[in-house]
Order: sequence, then structure tokens, then C-alpha cells
Amino acid sequence: MLTLFLNQPMRIKATLILFCCSAGLLICHAADKPAKSITVVISPSAHVRVKYGEQKLVEALKAEGYSVKLVQQDKYNATGNSIVIGRLADALIKGSLNAGHIRVAKAPGKEGFAINSASGHIIIAGADNSGALYGCLELVDRLKAARQLPQNINVVDQPEMVLRGACVGIQKPTLLPGRGTYEYPYTPENFPWFYDKALWIRYLDSLTQNRTNSLYLWSGHPFASLVKVKDYPYALEVDEATYQKNVDMYQFLTKEADKRGIWIIQGFYNIIVSKPFADHNHLKTQDRNRHIVPIIADYTRKSIAAFVEKYPNVGLLITLGEAMEGVGQDDIDWFTKTIIPGVKDGLKALGRTDEPPIVLRAHDTDAPEDMKYALPLYKNLYTMAKYNGEALTTYEPHGPWAELHKTLSRIGTVQIENVHIMANLEPFRYGSDDFIQKCVLAMHNIYGANGLHVYPQASYWDWPYTADNTSPRILQLDRDWIWYKEWARYAWNCHRDRDGEVKYWSAQLAGKYGCTIGEGKAILEAYEQSGEISPKILRRFGITDGNRQTMTLGMLMSELVNPEKYGLFSLLYNSEGPEGEMLSEYAAKEWKHEPHIGETPVRVADDIVKEGHLAVAAIDEAEPGVKKDKAEFDRLKNDMYCYDAMANSYSAKAKAALWVLRYKYSDNVADLEKALPELGTSLKYFKDLVKLTQSSYLYANSMQTKQRKIPVGGNDGKNKTWVELLPIYQKEYDNFKRNIDSLKSPQATAKKAEIIQLKDVVSPGLYLKTYTLTPGSIVFTDTSKTIKNVAKELDGLHGIQLSRITQQEKGTDYTIQSSAPVKILVGYFVSKDAKYLQEPQLETDASANEYGQADIKIANALQIEGMPPVNVHTFTFKAGSNTLTLPKGICLILGVVDDKATIPVYDAGLSNEGNIKDLRWLFN
Repeated sequence: MLTLFLNQPMRIKATLILFCCSAGLLICHAADKPAKSITVVISPSAHVRVKYGEQKLVEALKAEGYSVKLVQQDKYNATGNSIVIGRLADALIKGSLNAGHIRVAKAPGKEGFAINSASGHIIIAGADNSGALYGCLELVDRLKAARQLPQNINVVDQPEMVLRGACVGIQKPTLLPGRGTYEYPYTPENFPWFYDKALWIRYLDSLTQNRTNSLYLWSGHPFASLVKVKDYPYALEVDEATYQKNVDMYQFLTKEADKRGIWIIQGFYNIIVSKPFADHNHLKTQDRNRHIVPIIADYTRKSIAAFVEKYPNVGLLITLGEAMEGVGQDDIDWFTKTIIPGVKDGLKALGRTDEPPIVLRAHDTDAPEDMKYALPLYKNLYTMAKYNGEALTTYEPHGPWAELHKTLSRIGTVQIENVHIMANLEPFRYGSDDFIQKCVLAMHNIYGANGLHVYPQASYWDWPYTADNTSPRILQLDRDWIWYKEWARYAWNCHRDRDGEVKYWSAQLAGKYGCTIGEGKAILEAYEQSGEISPKILRRFGITDGNRQTMTLGMLMSELVNPEKYGLFSLLYNSEGPEGEMLSEYAAKEWKHEPHIGETPVRVADDIVKEGHLAVAAIDEAEPGVKKDKAEFDRLKNDMYCYDAMANSYSAKAKAALWVLRYKYSDNVADLEKALPELGTSLKYFKDLVKLTQSSYLYANSMQTKQRKIPVGGNDGKNKTWVELLPIYQKEYDNFKRNIDSLKSPQATAKKAEIIQLKDVVSPGLYLKTYTLTPGSIVFTDTSKTIKNVAKELDGLHGIQLSRITQQEKGTDYTIQSSAPVKILVGYFVSKDAKYLQEPQLETDASANEYGQADIKIANALQIEGMPPVNVHTFTFKAGSNTLTLPKGICLILGVVDDKATIPVYDAGLSNEGNIKDLRWLFN
């Protein structure tokens, strides 16, 4: 190399020598330049949260090239540049402020902080330990944004919401063999991720980065996996080795969470007991219709006491409803005589007089009434209610659901808003910052709430993974980072300027995908446009806000035109969206030439098509500039195309439904003919959705059990993908076309539908009174009410003559013995009056389809003098001795038929209310 150099012409050699000398000077100059140095000071007695904040700050300083010296001292004595961290009440902080002649103009409130600078010193003063931690994180954010510490800073900040939480479900997509809903013991086989400490650290760190201060762990009956109950040693449902692992993990988790200012809250349902306990005492693990049993109350109270004693810093989230009989005295008694005494027993054993927090869910219970009786016994209570049911539908809540939230907020404790399940969002990505900010504003301004509890954006039942078809599978905390960050940002402060937020999120997205701010803004626009689509679809066309509907899988035409036959959940329309009209209401007003009110189905059908188009255009605009995380961007782009296809499919189908609903009044086949091309367009776009999802997603819905009913049943993990639904929608289209042709044929008016005549297969029993289902028969033992009309299929069956008074006071029990599987026909009166037994509702009762009873089989099947019309449901039982147990309320047992008997699904029309023409046959 040297020989070659010496042989070069002199001019080249001189140039190279000059360059080398210059480079050498630059290197020497760089070496001589002093590194940025800083001293970080905390008290030797600083809380673990302050130490954690210091740790994160030091890591960030070193990443930006700072040389960091760590000092622990109780009194201020800093020289040179320094950062002093502590609480406002600490001598260290007081001395630092005095030395810098700094006066904190406004002391921050709980979890708040002040950051001030003077003469090269920065002082982070927390109102409490969490405030000091959050002050450190605020300085970290500013350091990363500017790539250096601020020269001058004067900031005071604190969170608006008292509680800001996320949740992890200790649940699975399917039921375990021999177990019911929510029954999942904590074992490595069931939940291998639960024992992954590194994963928990990552998750807790992400929560802390978002200033989240609570983490809810949801489980049906966690106690039998986490504590031993002295009087019930057989109740433990894991082996000894697993139990020790569980204790280790739980203590590790609570310790690490506390370090980050996160309060762990353990959820459980009532009344559920462990399987070994149930088997030992010849009981069911859960039975909604069971009243309080002394041994179960004693076991539960002692389980809670053992839990509080072992994990004293963990809060409790109580679900009084769902696994016990809805609203009633049992709820109050269970809360005040079992749960609260159990907590107090645990505290007494510890010698403590303070009260760990208890959160009461307003789910399937009268929470205001419960609180009236509980507050005199226990003061540290919170309430919680679902924000938009089990979906995300609106930032304009109103109606009876809003009134419940307002009532809870007025109690005087903290009301927490639970953004729950998101059954209408999964599995596609969601990050509409504008929508989410408006939702949090609504929580404050409409509901009067001051706490937030956010579920995963998708795949709650499959934590920690997403539904994306990748290897390895994607973690929810990675994919849905923007979902968690947006909710947490506005739980801290929802009153941020909108223009500033657009700039903030554009920069966040630009940083993630390595593109320009302008391209980041385009990605944000895609999120914003797509973020309107699913909420609008569900609130204007859906059956329910519950997770029994997988909205992204579409809906059947019969569900759109006759939603009341599928258990239409009225709160979805009267509370969880802006004022507006259902499809049926719109069609009726069109026919009558009446003015429309609010948000109409037609407007939504048009809006979602535009929003889908704009989302695709925005994501396409951003694509050329993406330089980082290209694989994730491609998945996000695919989701935008999915939203677009879904919007177009729903829009066309809704317009088809309006033509079918017009036929309900016109009896003009031409209206049906106008619906056909719209239905064809809907099918075309659904095929596009199939192509977009077939290789990109493992499933649409993470709850893969028979609780999923809409658009079709999800039994045994079936019907969870778009490709599975396509043949159903194709058949629907083909049937509709054929039925239109049939209506146009000359023979159509002469054709009569075949009447199925159901037959009794079981003797009603020696001591039971019966009646024949025929006009004139008396249906109850304690009233003379008689049948006026009965559906032809039921004519001649023998019903059981029951006492209305007994049904209202004690409920209904009916035992049968059969040599083959059977169906028991139960008649529910169509009325919201509390004296009538209400039809099964999966929104509030996870066991509401345990016997296949959730769906109406024959609607308006009976007319009884002076009583509401009757809908028929069926309960299926295996051969042998079986007991049908129903809660309190008036109902009818209309007979027992063979399980193989075909029961038509239709509306018999025996009602005096409006145009109830059943149009479902058009698609069969």
C-alpha cells in the first residue's frame, strides 16, 4: 500500500497528505470535546417508583450520549449540571427548589408533578411517588424528542382521570372439556404465557410508558388457583407444584406492578366455585338460577379472606350478575354478607384497618341499589359500567344507558368507564385518535365518570396474541400500540388541542414507519376514516352490542329485515349512538311519507362507502415513503382495504334490505327485484373481503363458542372466518333469487306451506296438571286466562299448568325422564314487565345458550286473553332424568318433543302490534 502511494504523482500525494492531516485534526478535536455529563440525585430512602423513574431517565440519558453520575443524598448539595428527583414533601426537593430560588406556582395533585430548571439544574418534584415517576417519564419524552435536555423548563401536570387501566383476560377462545364459561384454572398447559416473566415486564413497562396506573386480571374463579382455603383443602384445582408457581408469579407480578405505580385488580364472577369443590359437594360450578347456598357462601367468603391475606395490595373487581340471578336481593346479600365480610376477615388476619379498593361492575345487577347497602359497610368502593356495551359505537351516548352512568357518577365514589370486548372491531386494526378523544370527553361530559378501563382492541380471549396469520404470532401489545397509547393519553388529559394532536400523532406514525410527517399524517387519516366505519355499521344495522355478534363477518338478510327475531338488544339503538332510525323505522317512514329523524340507515350506508374509499386513498398515499417496519405497514394497509370491502358489502346489503322492507308494505314483487342487484353487489364485495383475509387472518372472532350467534352460530370453533361464511351468503342470494321467481309464477298463490305438526313424546308426570294447546284452554292454575289463538305447529301439544304466583316468587322447576334426547318448549311473554320471565340474553348471561335456548323459534306463537304475545324457545336435553330450572318470572312450558323434530323458525303473527310480517322465508 505504501509502495503504491510513493509511486503516485506529487500533486495527488500532497492532496492525500492534506486530507489525512485534516481528518486527524477533526479526530483530535472530537476527542478533546468534553462529553455531556449530568448528575442524577435521589434520596437513599426513595420509593421503588422513584427509583424506577430514575432508572428509565438514566437509560434515556445514556442513549443520547450523556455521561451520568448517580448520587443518593437526603439534602441538596449538587454541583455542576444535575437532575434531582423526589417528592415535593422531601427535604431533598425542598432544598433544591430553595437553592434555585424556584417557587412552584401551583402544586400538582395526586400523581402529578412539577419540573423546573435553574442554573443547569432540573428538579422533578412529584406530588407523590407516582408523580415523581411520571415526571421522570415526561422528561424522558422531551429528551428523546429534542435529542438533548431542555435548557429551560417549567411544567406542572397531573392526570384528569383517577384510574387509567387496561386488562388481561385469563381466558381462552374455547371452553375446557367439562367446564363452563370463565372456568379456566391457572396452569402452564392453559396459559403458558402467564409464567413468562420477561413478557410481563415488557407489558408492564408499556403500561407505565402510557401512564397507566391499573391492570385488571379477569377470571371466573381465580381463588382456587392462587390460595388454599384451610376449611376446604379439596377446593384447590391445581397440583401443588403448579400452585407454588402461581403464587410465585402472582407475587412477582404484583411487586413489579407496584414498582411502576400500577395497581393490580383481580376480577371474578359470582357465583362460580372450583370444580373440585363442586364435585365434592355434588353441586354445579355455576348455576345462574341457584339461590345463595350456605356452604358456597362460606367457601367464597373464606376464599376471599385467604386471597386478601396472601395478596394484601391487590384490589378486587366484583361481577355480581351473569353467574347468579340478575337483579335482586341475592345480589345485595352476596355483596354485603359474603364479599365485603370476606375482605374484612382477610384484613383482620393481617391486623390491618385500611380498606383495599373494591370495584363493583354494574353488569346484570342494580348497582346503585347495591352501593346503597354496601357503602355503610365499606367506604373504599368504586363503580364500573360498560361504555358502549361490548363494542365501540359512539361518542354521543344518551338514553337509559347514559342515565345509569350518570346515576353511578352521582353516588360520590369514582365511576369507571369500561371500554369492553370491542366485538365490532376485531380483528382489524383500529387507531382513530379523533374518535377516541371524543369518547373520553363524553365519559367526562355526558357520563360524569372519572376512570377508564380499556380492553384489548381485538382478540381479548386469545391474549397475548393477535388474529394475524403470522409465524411467529404477533403480540397484541406490539400490534395495537396505538390503541393503548391513544386511550391512555386522553385518560391523562382529554382536553388537548385537536390541531396539536394531529401533529403529535403524525409524528408518532412517521417515527414508527420511517416516513415524513406528511406521510405520517396520511396514515393517521387512514386510521381516522376507517375508524368511523365499524361504529356506524353496528349502531345502525346491528342486532346487539354484545359479543354474541361478530360484526366484521357480516349479517344475514333475515337479520337485517327481521332483527327482533334474533334477540334485538334495544340499548344499541336507544343509547349507544346518536339519535336516528333503524332500517325498519326508515322503511316505515318512507312508506308513510313521514319525515326522518337524526342519523338514518341510508346516510350511514353512503358515509361508510366514502370513508372506506378515503382510508384506502390515504394509506396508498403514505406507502411510497415507508422505510421502517414495512411488514406491519403492509398488514395495516391490508386492513384498510378490508374496511373498504366490508363497508361496501354492508352498504349494498342495507340498501337491499330497505327494498325488502318496502315489499313488506307494498306486496309488490318489483321491490324485491330491485333488492336483488344490491344483494349481488354486497356478495361481490364480501368475496373481496374473503380474498383479503383468507391468508392474513386466523379468525375474525376470538370467542369461539356457542355464545357467538350472529351472523351464525360459532359452536365448536366453527364459522369464525370469512371463507366459512361465503357459502352461506351465496346460498342466501341464490334462495332469494329463486323465491322471487317463485312469487312471479302463476302457481305461487296456490302453493301452501307444509305445516309441521309437533307431537308430545314425554308424559307430563303423575302429579302435574296439563292443558291442551287449543283455543279456550286455561294455561295457569291460579287464573282463568285462556288461549285465544295458537300456531298450527303447536296445536294439540300438552302444556304444564303452572302457578303464576309460584313462578314469580320461586321460579320454575320441571323434571322429565326420557329415553332419547328431547326439546322442552318454553313460552316467553313479550314484555319488559318484571313479573314476566325475560327471554335468554347472552349480553348479561354467558350460560344463556347452554341448552340451545337463546334463539326464538316461533315468534308470536300464542295469544292469551289479556296477556302479551308469546315467543317459543327450546331447551335441548340428553336422554335420562333432567330438570329444567328457570328464574323467577311468569312463563309457559308448552310441551316436550323429540330432539329430532323439525321446529320451523318463523313469526306466526299472533299479535295485535303493527306490521309483524315475517320476511325470513325469502332467504330460505
